[in-house]
Amino acid sequence: RERRSLTAKLLQLARAVQIERRLSKDEILDLYLTHAPYGGNLEGVRAASLAWFGKEPRRLSIGEAALLVALPQLPEKRRPDRNLAAAEAARERVLGRAAVAEVIGEGEAERAAMAAIPTRRLQLPAYAAHLAETALRKDPKALRHETTLRRDIQRGLETVAREGAQRLGPKVSVAMLMADARTGEVVGEVGSADYFDASRSGWIDMTRIARSPGSTLKPFIYGLAFEEGLVSQETIIEDRPADFFGYRPRNFDMSYQGDVSIRQALQLSLNVPAIRLLDAVGPTRLMVRFRRAEVRPKLPPNEAPGLAIGLGGVGITLRDLVQLYAGLANRGWPVRLGDGIEGKPGLIDGEPLLSTMATWHVADILSGVLPPAGSRQRGIAYKTGTSYGYRDAWSVGFDGRYVLGVWVGRPDNGAVPGLTGYGAAAPILFEGFAKSGIAITPLPEAPAGAVRLVQADLPIGQRRFSMTANGLPSTSIREAAPQIVFPPEGARVDLGVAAGQTMIPLTLKLQGGRAPFRWLANGQPLPDVTRRRVSQWLPDGGGYSTLTVIDALGRASTVRVFVE
Repeated sequence: RERRSLTAKLLQLARAVQIERRLSKDEILDLYLTHAPYGGNLEGVRAASLAWFGKEPRRLSIGEAALLVALPQLPEKRRPDRNLAAAEAARERVLGRAAVAEVIGEGEAERAAMAAIPTRRLQLPAYAAHLAETALRKDPKALRHETTLRRDIQRGLETVAREGAQRLGPKVSVAMLMADARTGEVVGEVGSADYFDASRSGWIDMTRIARSPGSTLKPFIYGLAFEEGLVSQETIIEDRPADFFGYRPRNFDMSYQGDVSIRQALQLSLNVPAIRLLDAVGPTRLMVRFRRAEVRPKLPPNEAPGLAIGLGGVGITLRDLVQLYAGLANRGWPVRLGDGIEGKPGLIDGEPLLSTMATWHVADILSGVLPPAGSRQRGIAYKTGTSYGYRDAWSVGFDGRYVLGVWVGRPDNGAVPGLTGYGAAAPILFEGFAKSGIAITPLPEAPAGAVRLVQADLPIGQRRFSMTANGLPSTSIREAAPQIVFPPEGARVDLGVAAGQTMIPLTLKLQGGRAPFRWLANGQPLPDVTRRRVSQWLPDGGGYSTLTVIDALGRASTVRVFVE
């Protein structure tokens, strides 16, 4: 109505009759409680309950409910924070009428009237402020926005991020992202430690800002090396000063460990061994694997992928990093993360990010990394990273179902002396898993044939990894390197799996190389070392398989085939 008049009252009367005919009493009450004013900008009983009492309506006491019944009649004059006496009198009238109508007992009304009335409004919950802002920007006219976030997880992560940033000092922010590795749904997303904290630039969503990932990409380098059959977990690799065509990586603590196993090198996040492996598998191949997961890290302008990407010489967002690790948690199959609102999450069609065997080896190693000081082991595999100049600290962890990524740093890209992934981000990661409320899902079991061999049981070519500047084994080489000529790369071979018949062995042929030869299927050595260039292999089942042959000098050749 525009003004009070007899015509306006008659129109209201007609509308009331229409409502009574079309809706039940419960439906009318529901509409009333949803739209009634409760003072200031509060509309609806749920907003009022949260603002005045900090709880959901179902948890209100009798006295609290009575106050909310009284407020809509004169919402401004009865506001408890401005007119406490008027609010108390209105509440007592409601309690009195409820006692007379025997809705409550007379004694209950007296006890409820003795309860204190709040004298100030509480801050309304503002979970997932960045995601809510994105949803409103996409569809400002929608009255309701559905998300994939889970409130308990979101509440726990926001608490951890806020408390973590306060411990780390001024201007430091924290971003966190948790996703379901099987479905790709984002179940928790924290863009900053506090959206309303201007000193930490809380309005910036740091889950979507590209930063240097430090050492967090190393697991994928090792995964490629496992897949190619270049190394096993107990293969010895050198951690000594090295020069890669002018690029001289150094470890974080400026010291070197000498000879270490591949398992130790990844767990200790040693830089030189990681670059040795990246030099062998190739930076371009690593970037191709990232594209399989629909992740495209940002390289410096007009530069091709180089060895520096293994130590953080590339830009990547927290969201993309979690998407990569979701592939590790999902047995090597890449998963597309949703945006929490309209984006459609799910498996990405095409080739795997890494083979199931390689993925298991990486997860097995990362699950053995010691938790940070003050945190207890939670059955997760995780990796940390620190960017150059102490600007970014990272930690990404996963169990058999969920992936959680943590970024810590200053949104203005300023340095924070002493900021490291292990010291700053890893404790937040473990606390995030603890306070998210999820039950830890065990990591996937080892696939068929996956074992951790001691060094003495490894093929000769896998006992020690050593490459020259030309990418060849350091041993003197005269013969041509081995090459698998059958089956060819990408071949589909019919061994009777689809027809349900008894599988027949697959003939393997190679050229070049120095005998004896060791064949590996999906990273698992075949029983016998042979000097012949023709061998037989009986698969465990259908699907993609990786075949590798290693000669006496440690040179390898690999093909992928599909058995059907």
